[in-house]
Amino acid sequence: MSLRALDVTDVHYVESLSPGGGRALLPPRAWYAASDAARLSLNGRWRFRLAAAADADDDAFAAPGYDTGGWDEVRVPGHWVLQGDGAFGGPIYTNHLYPFPVDPPRVPTENPTGDHLRVFDLPGDWPPAGDGEAVLRFDGVESCARVWLNGEELGHFKGSRLAHEFAVGPLLRARGNVLAVRVHQWSAGSYLEDQDQWWLPGIFRDVTLLHRPEGCVADFFVHAGYDHRTGEGTLRVDSEVPGRVMVAELGIDIATGDAVSLPVEPWTAETPRLYDGVLATAGERVPLRIGFRTVAVEDGLLRVNGRPLLFRGVNRHEFHPTNGRALDLETMRRDVVLMKRHHINAVRTSHYPPHPAFLDLCDELGLWVVDECDLETHGFVEQEWRDNPVDDDRWTPALLDRATRMVERDKNHPSVVVWSLGNECGTGRGLTAMAAAIRARDTSRPLHYEGDPDCRDTDLYSRMYASHAEVERIGRRLDGGTLKRRQLPFILCEYAHAMGNGPGGLADYQRLFDTYERCQGGFVWEWIDHALAHPAYGYAYGGDFGEELHDGNFVCDGLVFADRTPSPGLIEYKKAIEPVRIEGDAIEGTARITNRYDFADLRGLAFTWSYEVDGEPVATGTLAVPALDPGEWVEVKLPEPPAGAAGTAETRWTIRAVLADGTAWGPPGHVMAWAQLPVSGARLTSPATGARPVRSGALITLGPAVFDARSGALRSVGEVAVAGPRLDVWRAPTDNDNGASWQPDPRYGPLWRELGLHRMQHRLDAVELLDDALVVRTRVAPAAREVGFATAYRWTSDGTRLRLTVSVVPEGDWKVPLPRLGIRLGLPGAASGDGGPVPVRWFGGGPGEAYPDTATASAIGLWHSDVDALQTPYVRPQENGARADVRWAEVGGLRVEGEPPFWFTARRWTTEQLDAAGHLTDLAPGDTVWLNLDHRQQGIGSQSCGPGPLPQYQLHADEAEFTFTFAQLPR
Repeated sequence: MSLRALDVTDVHYVESLSPGGGRALLPPRAWYAASDAARLSLNGRWRFRLAAAADADDDAFAAPGYDTGGWDEVRVPGHWVLQGDGAFGGPIYTNHLYPFPVDPPRVPTENPTGDHLRVFDLPGDWPPAGDGEAVLRFDGVESCARVWLNGEELGHFKGSRLAHEFAVGPLLRARGNVLAVRVHQWSAGSYLEDQDQWWLPGIFRDVTLLHRPEGCVADFFVHAGYDHRTGEGTLRVDSEVPGRVMVAELGIDIATGDAVSLPVEPWTAETPRLYDGVLATAGERVPLRIGFRTVAVEDGLLRVNGRPLLFRGVNRHEFHPTNGRALDLETMRRDVVLMKRHHINAVRTSHYPPHPAFLDLCDELGLWVVDECDLETHGFVEQEWRDNPVDDDRWTPALLDRATRMVERDKNHPSVVVWSLGNECGTGRGLTAMAAAIRARDTSRPLHYEGDPDCRDTDLYSRMYASHAEVERIGRRLDGGTLKRRQLPFILCEYAHAMGNGPGGLADYQRLFDTYERCQGGFVWEWIDHALAHPAYGYAYGGDFGEELHDGNFVCDGLVFADRTPSPGLIEYKKAIEPVRIEGDAIEGTARITNRYDFADLRGLAFTWSYEVDGEPVATGTLAVPALDPGEWVEVKLPEPPAGAAGTAETRWTIRAVLADGTAWGPPGHVMAWAQLPVSGARLTSPATGARPVRSGALITLGPAVFDARSGALRSVGEVAVAGPRLDVWRAPTDNDNGASWQPDPRYGPLWRELGLHRMQHRLDAVELLDDALVVRTRVAPAAREVGFATAYRWTSDGTRLRLTVSVVPEGDWKVPLPRLGIRLGLPGAASGDGGPVPVRWFGGGPGEAYPDTATASAIGLWHSDVDALQTPYVRPQENGARADVRWAEVGGLRVEGEPPFWFTARRWTTEQLDAAGHLTDLAPGDTVWLNLDHRQQGIGSQSCGPGPLPQYQLHADEAEFTFTFAQLPR
């Protein structure tokens, strides 16, 4: 067996429009995790060398006996740029810009090329030569691979997130098999893979050797429909190789190609009923997991088993902070379990088919899946879509190959209910060809593609980042467009951009979905922050690896952080989409329970109540709620409140729906829904008045407080040193405040900075000692502007407590909302000493952060934490950590009460330091705890890609008055 001689410049396949080729390359087929045929994983440590160009080295390395003693090693699955401590180059992040000149199909000569080599022996029980065939399978290689086995070239392929197989039986040896794979970072295929993610070359999914016995299973298609009118399922398995299909639980034993109908329990994402079966041919037995369900667009709605769906979904890139897109099964399961625990019912596999094992988990645990083709040409928008491959017939075979490989691999998953042609590719004939090819193969699922505004090729009307107002117009069928489009169901394939602090407005979107049946939900962008582990920064984003062209931290836009810790955004989303609505009238003593599931009843839930006085439960119990069917509701009577529990305190009922028993994804007691029903409101703080201010030299005393006589600035309350307080309107802009440059609406962060709100100047106008008060009058304004705030601080005391009333009157023409409105003060001694935790205790919203349009998940209670734990570790530091509806808070020896309830933030660095930081490692805790006590906050929105805060969440510069009362805590 001899190595085919090639000139070192024979790399035409890299820039070829062909999706792949070679005598051993096999057509795509259905994926299955296991069978009784032998298989050998080739994952592990591979020998590796990196060249700077595609033709830098010859292919002699593929021959047996080649000396790789001087080579490095890499882990497969893996990306070479994430290994070798930077010796193998670095990752590149761009949102849509190609990181190479746009000259399709040409790519740069500087094309990092990784030669991978693995020597392996066959297991002792591997079938002998001549007993059937063998197939070498690659589940994912970015972006172009050329493959040899034992010196014989098998072929090459493109399509990074797609499976490719080669027939290799005659080439195998019992010992010393040499598998060589040359991987090019850039290829013609890169023009089709311009997804918003890191560019990460390598063999990043499994490599497997499969024995194929005589008469083995080849391709097969499981058709398992469900008739909701009769309750019957119909099973037919079409198989390229004839055999039998057996489902013992259902008593099925039929030939492939035959159909049988019988009563079954249907599969849904809420009730993922799977039947275990077997496809048996003469040479192989393949386990089947069969879910009976029927998907259709009927009467303008997307239905499964006759019922309309409501997607409560997320977009999901595959990502791990150290391994990139090389995910193991445990990580994939963790993703699905987290989604289920937070009520997420759907995943759009943005923007490529995921690892096939992920779909097995979606089948098992229950998620609706929009399976998306490995296709995006977004970078061509920079030249107004000129030369876009999807409208160039020369590229159509590559597009069809990608569509076919997706459908053939994933067609047997009941979780896959929609095929998506790709993402952000403009429009063109290639997409039409893909749609026709998919429909010719599979008529059981509708087609999706957001970039088809006339819905010429699609069965769903899909949009990205439509505003709340536009969603409502679409729901009311006032949106216009073609007649076909107006008759189709509407989904938001991307909305609520979860970048940094946010997204805001989730509950407002959900109310629209619940109101208008045409609006069948959507998919939040996105599941996880793509922050890569970094030795200096902790977590890194675009530009941190020396990329000249990058899109910064736009890659960090997930509902979970890179380590898969839920963000406040995920907690908010869980609350907005919870499957049980709990409402009530505490005065009447009733609660109304509504089942918001699409398919499941409430049989698996238990309901509890607690009666809380000033945030602490004083009595608990259970509520009897029937197993309501979807859409049903019931009104239940609450018990009598505990005798004498209220008095002058603030009281409320908290009602929870929890898992009665454990499920495959959640333990008993896991909270599925909750609501709070106020009984008696917050009591007002008695006025702290009566003491007289007294001046003595450079100081003024008033009750327990000491002030600077010249400036009127507070210096201490009792033994607690205080810096400030004074009016504060600035916050370190969030990613959503800063907005996206392409947005037509104002981006508040840049406007605030342009106006100078980050550098406000405070002018002292008067310090007035009255009989019962100290009044300090100031004007707070930015340099170079005529706008400002006339601000008065009125201090009173009853001898032990100190009361501050702040009056704010805007001056000038304020044309933009404010970031915040409140006071900031420092507690210089609170964080000094051994650097240990600074305890915080508060009565109000919690336990996590909340802002005006992200406060649905904030529950009123008595909460405990410490200052450091109040911080939310967004990858790019920004405003975070506010607690809403706070009645009182205790920190650093000081108690603060507010009227009305206020927003409370505490951190060991100033807002200016937070604003200046690029990474969390830039923030060094100081010896002062800085408190923001805010009367109001600006909303968050999702303008980093979506709409800004709704009008009701915007903070306009209006007259305001608010009060805080301070007291030293007992030692």
